[in-house]
Amino acid sequence: MTLRHVTISKFSKESGYTENAIRMKIKNGVWLEGIVWIKSPDGRVLIDIEGYEKWVAGQQVSALQRSAA
Repeated sequence: MTLRHVTISKFSKESGYTENAIRMKIKNGVWLEGIVWIKSPDGRVLIDIEGYEKWVAGQQVSALQRSAA
């Protein structure tokens, strides 16, 4: 089964980013809520794999980041 949203811990293991690096990208606004990450109903931060892949490819996310700044 392929999941679209994964925990920071699982994403860290799969991507090679440390959990701290992921949290800093979220805190510093490099990864925007609702695009690269979401907060689940139970309050956990989940990484959106599709949003992350768009960020890596430089698609759409950078334009949204500029408008959010």
